Amino acid sequence: MTDEALSRPTVHSLLVDGTTVCIRPVEAGDHDQLQGLYQEMSPENLRLRFFGVSRRSAETAADRACRPQSGHRALLAETKGLVIGLAEYDTGGTGTAADIFITVADGLHHRGVGTLLVEHLVSAARAESITTFTADALSENHEVLRLFADLGLRTARRFEGPEMRCTIELDEDENYLSATDARGRAADVASLEPLLRPDAVAVVGAGRTPGSVGRAILHHLHAGGFTRRLFAVNPSATSILGVPSYPSVSALPRTPDLVVVAVPAAAVPATAEECGKAGVRALTVVTAGLDPAQAEALMTACRTYGMRLVGPNCLGVSNTDPELSLDATFAADHPRPGTAGVAVQSGGVGIALLDGLSRLGIGVSTFASLGDKYDVSGNDMLQWWESDGRTDLALLHLESFGNPRAFSRTARRVTRRMPVLTVDAGRRAAASHTAAAATRTMTRQALFTQAGITATRSVGELLEAAALLHSQPLPTGSRVAIVTNAGGAGVLAADACAEAGLTLPTPTPELVDDLLAALPEGAAVGNPVDATAAVTEEQLRGCVDLIMRHAGVDAVLVALVPTAVAAATGDDLVRALTRTTGHRPKPIAVVRLEQALPVELLPAVDGRTVPAFAEPRSAAGALAHAAHRAAWLARPAGTIPALDGVDTARAHTVVEAYLDANPDGGWLDPRQCAELLDCYGIPLSAWAWADTEDGAVLAAERLRGADGRVVMKGYWPGLLHKSEQHAVHLDLRGEPQVRAAFRDLETRFAGLLTGVVVQPLAERGTELFAGVVQDQVFGPLVLFGLGGTATGILADHTARLAPLTDHDVHDLITAPRCAPLLFGAHGSRPVDLEGLEQLLLRLSRMANDLPQLAETDFNPVLAAPGGVSVLDARVCLLPRRAQDPYLRQLR
Repeated sequence: MTDEALSRPTVHSLLVDGTTVCIRPVEAGDHDQLQGLYQEMSPENLRLRFFGVSRRSAETAADRACRPQSGHRALLAETKGLVIGLAEYDTGGTGTAADIFITVADGLHHRGVGTLLVEHLVSAARAESITTFTADALSENHEVLRLFADLGLRTARRFEGPEMRCTIELDEDENYLSATDARGRAADVASLEPLLRPDAVAVVGAGRTPGSVGRAILHHLHAGGFTRRLFAVNPSATSILGVPSYPSVSALPRTPDLVVVAVPAAAVPATAEECGKAGVRALTVVTAGLDPAQAEALMTACRTYGMRLVGPNCLGVSNTDPELSLDATFAADHPRPGTAGVAVQSGGVGIALLDGLSRLGIGVSTFASLGDKYDVSGNDMLQWWESDGRTDLALLHLESFGNPRAFSRTARRVTRRMPVLTVDAGRRAAASHTAAAATRTMTRQALFTQAGITATRSVGELLEAAALLHSQPLPTGSRVAIVTNAGGAGVLAADACAEAGLTLPTPTPELVDDLLAALPEGAAVGNPVDATAAVTEEQLRGCVDLIMRHAGVDAVLVALVPTAVAAATGDDLVRALTRTTGHRPKPIAVVRLEQALPVELLPAVDGRTVPAFAEPRSAAGALAHAAHRAAWLARPAGTIPALDGVDTARAHTVVEAYLDANPDGGWLDPRQCAELLDCYGIPLSAWAWADTEDGAVLAAERLRGADGRVVMKGYWPGLLHKSEQHAVHLDLRGEPQVRAAFRDLETRFAGLLTGVVVQPLAERGTELFAGVVQDQVFGPLVLFGLGGTATGILADHTARLAPLTDHDVHDLITAPRCAPLLFGAHGSRPVDLEGLEQLLLRLSRMANDLPQLAETDFNPVLAAPGGVSVLDARVCLLPRRAQDPYLRQLR
């Protein structure tokens, strides 16, 4: 077993009932507890575990679990210091298959202890290149057989007398990930019940005099009509704001599910410890300014006693369900009940969103101000909203991500059911990158795009998009028809649509005739449609109805200005729009230039409310967000294609050999780089290494192209940008030029040059760039775009997080501005698109397989109709440990 596997850290995770357990490797000091675990088992469970009632077998099992040995690994689950389960595998010292053994304490079956331990054992085994588990069980041991069957892994069974032999393949496929998702979601939601649906709440730190945060929260809970038990904790009062008060949490007449902590930072750890000992299940800590020791003590208490935590440094939590009416915040006003779930890190952003959603009439289902986000995260809240039966719109403001890949997987599932919107915030704090092209913004945008999240640039834009997505159906495309009663307003709207990437189709002759018949004399029927200032309510309604029925239009934008010309007032015209939308399958947005508020939802006269915007740009932006969401939903989930010719084992050998020789990591030399690329079938242009002048001549003779020309590139450790260092000679013909080029490099880089790479001069084609940056938080990011010397200047790149699906690869190829060059612009032949797709998929696979791959740079990649090849490749390795982003564990 490697040191890496032995050093896997202690983690905490959740059982199906929401209980927190600690999962850690077994240590020698655990022997007595493990022996006690077996001793307390019933004779029947001992028989099922050891195929007979044998205390001696139990003693031997405890000894084996605590004795380090090659090919053996043991993990235990404990809660509040008590061991409740054990799982082991043993390879027998060799091979890629291991026998597994599972023990769960009596009285704790059916809570997911065994399944959780096996999931962690599977993750550890994969890190050790173990591919198969085998297990023997009595055929009557239905519980353990069901455990194996429900894992989501491919399992084969074979009867051997009274026993069942199970063989479990450890491949990580979608079935396994979906099964673990379902278990994790159930456990997560159960753990949040005490936080978001508590039967009893206590506020610690509510003062007797006005002005304290704790008192404000207690007032909100009491005045907001919290329907369950409410207590205050204050040693100097028996009642605060009419709420009974007690001197300590332990003195309360019943244990609260949720405690809101609003005490000074120095008192937070002791308060959390007291809550844990009393059996409290959830904390909301609004206190700010915890130092590292206080923060560690707070988290230790929460994990030791199994309490979920929101905060610290937060605004609080709310659940507007009328059966609960929980408002444990110190916002100025109570949130309006509704259907939007909101999770924020910034309290100020939270207040703005609560106010905006209340004003729009959308309202809030549940709200969580996550603050410093020690525990409960945006991922937790997404899973709550997915399951609560009340939320149909999710709004997030996240400044950082604990596990972006797990968040992305959850978001991809949730966005299929409801819109998930976010403000793209915290770009400076998210992660650091070594590749200049891989900006923080690009990384986050890749995550949001792949997960189907609607990312906005401000709180205002978020509310504008939410108003339209909440009130209107999704469009089936991006074709917008504009109707206005003032030509200038129509022009502004048309410009805004074009800037937002929407298209303005020209009306058909039949539609033109119908519209002219429906509108006042003088109307101009194009796109925009100028209905003139004289348009009446009925005429405007008829015009919009005609356009709505037209197959060539996906959405309608109506820009109105108040005039004194027509008999219809501005309100009449708006009423005409609200009456037309009840039975319309297409979205409509209104622009009212005189409107004071940026966005409003106009009351429905007949059907849906209608969003009204003060600016055309806001309306167009909201429609564009809706069109992007519709397109994302219409596209099936992507798949990760299977690749042939991949030798992952050899790639690991190459990486390990390099890091053994270079413990601090570094850039591979050309020979090592070529060997690694060959493991993944990545096409590298023909090349040869030479460290002498004669060697360079021989290489040039062997590799020269059809016209006899070659390229020579100097190399020494640490050289990254050959062109900038003028370490490249192009278009070399014949032996004299090759010798002269070598001597020039040898002279100018004396003491540095260790050799040269000789390649045939490449044929003509499009120079592209492909690369990877392995981010410690987000994982591998694959970049693609225009290459060559223009790479850093034009920055024509796009990015997606690995592993890439077929859809991700299509997006990478089509998104850059240079994409038309690849598809045959100006009558030229398209490049080898299939070869380009394969290159990106293989690059993604390499990055996903090798966590040590810190950075990869293929520049240029030459794409031509006849094929794709990498002309120059750089790979940087660092000593990093593999992480399992989908393993069930708390932050």
